[in-house]
Amino acid sequence: MNRPALRLLLTVSFALVLLAAAASARASDADGLEKLARDFLQPTVEQALAEQAGMPLRAEVVMGSLDSRLRLAPCNGIEPFLPPGGRLWGRSRVGLRCVDGPTRWSVYIPVTVQAFGPAWVLKAPVPAGETLTQAMADRAEVDWAAHPSMVLAAPERWVGQQAAYALTPGQVIRENMVRAPQAFDAGTPVKVSANGRGFAVSVVGQALSAGHVGQAARVRLPNGKVVSGTVRADQTVELPL
Repeated sequence: MNRPALRLLLTVSFALVLLAAAASARASDADGLEKLARDFLQPTVEQALAEQAGMPLRAEVVMGSLDSRLRLAPCNGIEPFLPPGGRLWGRSRVGLRCVDGPTRWSVYIPVTVQAFGPAWVLKAPVPAGETLTQAMADRAEVDWAAHPSMVLAAPERWVGQQAAYALTPGQVIRENMVRAPQAFDAGTPVKVSANGRGFAVSVVGQALSAGHVGQAARVRLPNGKVVSGTVRADQTVELPL
């Protein structure tokens, strides 16, 4: 799953909600309102997952309850909606407002949206800084929305990465748990290279920051100029052309 697609899934715009047809209802009892909210949310969530997730996620909506002391005026048309900035992911809320009645009102129902799909779960403790291998985890179905950090469902996104902190058995491997391997420390002499069509140039400079494979690092060249390039596994910083 690519990150932009999942971000589009997580944050559902208010404009999308306005496309939902207003629901006709004369009763404003709690059970009826909660059913109306669920009937709105379930297909909306499933459609968003099917269109945007790129993974076989299974949605489940867990509805909260309205305050039992709440008394609302009768209404001929009740429209479900998400508050501005609302998300169909994890803990959220859905609004219901009267659009056709003598007294206009709006209420909010707490809701938890779960998104179950394949992930990798650690089998044993992993010390901070240790390199992860596929043998350290088993595949399982988990709730992707249980934590704000993204699930790393594809092994190539975490195998060979280092544990960002001490990890425990049963943890789902997520984006915040891993970091790229460190290739060198700040102050280390490193080779800076630039390759183009028919030529290759390299020089030794001094790293101004720690270098992590695949990430950017700054290096001071012998002439004093500071450049930034991508760190490679062989302790080389590759300059863009």
